[in-house]
Amino acid sequence: MELNQTIRRINNMKKTIAVLPGDGIGPEIINQAVKVINAIAEVFGHDIEYKYASIGACAIDECGESYPLSTHKVCEESDAILFGAIGDPKYDNNPTAVIRPEQGLLKMRQELGLFANIRPIHIYPSLIGSSPLKESIVKNADFIVIRELTGGMYFGEPRGRSEDGNKAFDSCVYSREEITRITKKGFEYARRRRKKLTLVDKANVLATSRLWREVVTEIHKEQYSDIELEFMYVDNAAMKMVSNPSCFDIILTENMFGDILSDIAGVINGSIGLLPSASLGKKHSLFEPIHGSYPQAKGKNIANPIATILSAAMMFEDAFQANKEGEMIRKGCDKAINDGICTEDIVVGSKYGTTNVGDYIANYIKQSNNK
Repeated sequence: MELNQTIRRINNMKKTIAVLPGDGIGPEIINQAVKVINAIAEVFGHDIEYKYASIGACAIDECGESYPLSTHKVCEESDAILFGAIGDPKYDNNPTAVIRPEQGLLKMRQELGLFANIRPIHIYPSLIGSSPLKESIVKNADFIVIRELTGGMYFGEPRGRSEDGNKAFDSCVYSREEITRITKKGFEYARRRRKKLTLVDKANVLATSRLWREVVTEIHKEQYSDIELEFMYVDNAAMKMVSNPSCFDIILTENMFGDILSDIAGVINGSIGLLPSASLGKKHSLFEPIHGSYPQAKGKNIANPIATILSAAMMFEDAFQANKEGEMIRKGCDKAINDGICTEDIVVGSKYGTTNVGDYIANYIKQSNNK
């Protein structure tokens, strides 16, 4: 116990976390992540304050905006943001809706300057059989998708529809500055890992992709020549991701390609409910599971909370520079998976629900303090 008390004195910190549960299963999975964060705070003696705010469909229902100013202020004043999910069938099934939940997420990313989305893909040995891909294909997969988050087609102007409604158009726009800042982030991650970066684009068709290649090549030559750099068209990358994922270390790509590829990567480990992510900016950082709001599971206690809990691990590591805390959360998740304490998306017919998984991981962390 003396050692544990020493750890508390050395590592004690005070942090404020903006908590945005969002829609669908968002509140349920966020509750489990908070439960685990509280266990970490107890073990390490941290002082964690939570400030809750609305985003998405629930925010629209409350005040008519998907990302209210009050929520933005909470995010700006916090040390990190923990986010659940957004989306609701009443908006998903209404293409004429003027205000949509997803607009809140895009607005938050843009206003907080969250330009780098980090999505690690990790294979759990005990779950290799859960992947729809062959064991020989997925067993050595270990890579990170780094997606530019505030540019490209999702934000490009002009966009809209013709007056007669028969044509629609979106613009894909990127500046050298936007490409430069995400490229440096990608190379820095590669330098900490296996020193390989793959730029995924469509340079044979798109002018923006050709600018990406030009900028990435310049930065590589000037600052990161120790990193192996390769280029791959997005269609080839999608094929490689499901046929030979171990060929990747760091995938760097633009907004829309990254959105699609990271979801494809979700099938590799057997469940998208295991994949966390971080969205980083110069001043702010947000952590969230990559899955959606899964409204069909709302209130049924069947949603997998591990992606959200692992996002909390990334929060400790990336936002708080607290690697021991992040490692302990990861060990708790590994323990739950190895012991079969998993929701039904991983173990068919599982008797364990969302809260059971959260309780197991939190208890593991607390018990580790007494070992």
